Amino acid sequence: MFLYLSKLLPLFFYPLGLASVSLIVALVTLWKRPKIAAICISLSLTLLLVCSNAWVAKNLVRSLEWQNIPATEIPQAEAIVVLGGATKSAIWPRPTVDLSESGDRVIYAAQLYRQKKAPIIILSGGRIDWRGSGSPESADMATILTSIGIPSEVMIQEPDSLNTYQNAVNVKKILENRGIKKVLLVTSAMHTPRSLKIFQRQGIDVIPAPTDFLVSRGELQELVSTPKAAILNLLPDTDNLNQFTSALKEYIGYFVYGLRGWL
Repeated sequence: MFLYLSKLLPLFFYPLGLASVSLIVALVTLWKRPKIAAICISLSLTLLLVCSNAWVAKNLVRSLEWQNIPATEIPQAEAIVVLGGATKSAIWPRPTVDLSESGDRVIYAAQLYRQKKAPIIILSGGRIDWRGSGSPESADMATILTSIGIPSEVMIQEPDSLNTYQNAVNVKKILENRGIKKVLLVTSAMHTPRSLKIFQRQGIDVIPAPTDFLVSRGELQELVSTPKAAILNLLPDTDNLNQFTSALKEYIGYFVYGLRGWL
């Protein structure tokens, strides 16, 4: 039940969900309470305009992504842990497993392995039943890694986790069984601050290895490169709204996980 509610309730706090609720209230109150309707419409418009411009979205994303950038070369460890959320199962009409927007996690794990940063790769992630059928995310990641030449014998699958907390708890069991002390944690840069705290809370010696950066120094510089760019980046854009929502999701998750004592 917690898992379901943790996915459902925040939707009403994200810009699109909150704007939709506000517009529904405006529709209901339009004839009898026009002032309330006007306030709700103004709130919806303000939310969408502010949260979908590049200045706000990219800086909010940057506040998460740039927290754990390695200052030097990533050191060696005993295992590479890759968190799920990076694949789409091979369900018709897909001919095979596809990588999602976060698929850089899988590719980066392969690169780290080939750089001999660790001898094994632990793939952690199940499949939430109401989000479509298919193989566990750990199996999908293994399929991708095998297809690009990573030996299957160096991979350990953990197919039961449905959230980041479960990732950490289940991976800890694998580490203890194998006597592994230090790991590299590969996940999206935006997700790294929260996942790092969760793994550390479990007593795991973890080194962050973020990837899948949505905001680079060049993209921030683009905001102020010219007066025209500065103005254009104030205009609403669906990609910016998606990035803002993803960052807000992480902050909400950080707050909720903190309340539950998982951080």
